[in-house]
Amino acid sequence: MGSTTDFRNGLIIRFNGELHQIVEWRHHKPGKGGAMVQTKLKNMRTGSSFDQRFRPGENVDVVRVERRKFQYLYPEGDYLCFMDQETYDQIHVEKENFGDAVQFLKEGEVCEILMDGETPISGELPINVELEVTETEPGVRGDTAQGGSKRAVVETGATVNVPLFIEEGEVLRIDTRTGEYLERVK
Repeated sequence: MGSTTDFRNGLIIRFNGELHQIVEWRHHKPGKGGAMVQTKLKNMRTGSSFDQRFRPGENVDVVRVERRKFQYLYPEGDYLCFMDQETYDQIHVEKENFGDAVQFLKEGEVCEILMDGETPISGELPINVELEVTETEPGVRGDTAQGGSKRAVVETGATVNVPLFIEEGEVLRIDTRTGEYLERVK
C-alpha cells in the first residue's frame, strides 16, 4: 500500500483491479474546492490512457515491480518464450505485452521484462535493433534527388521505409519505438 505522496512518473499502481502506470501527475489547487492530485494513467494491459483525480494523501495500491533481463528464444502461439539471464528459467509472455515493437524481435535478443513477483507485466525491446534486409526493390539511378524512400522487409518479417540506396543483405539499425530506419550498420 502507498498513497498519492508516493506518486512519480513510471510508478505502477493497481486501480479498479488492473495495473496502470502513471504517465504524468501534478498537484492541482483549483480556485474553489480542495486540492487534488491530477494523473494520467496508462492501462498496462490495453495501453489506453485516461485522466484520473485522487485526493491528496489518498491510499493507493502501489505495485512493486522489478525489471529483469530475459533472452528471447522462440514464439509459441500468442506467447513468446524467454530465458532468464541469471537463473536460465524459461517464462512465457503474451506478444501483446510488447506492443507494436514485437515485429522487430529476433531470436537471441535480450529484452527487459517488468515483473510483478513472478508474473510478467510488460516487455521492452532495446530502443535500437540491428536487422538484415531480406527483401527490397532495387533503387533506380536518378531517383534520389528528392530523398525518396522505398519499402524493405527485414529478417523478422517487419516492413520498414528505407532510403532508395538500401539493398538486400544490408544490416540496418531500426528504432523499435517508431519503426523508423536510422542508419546502415557497417
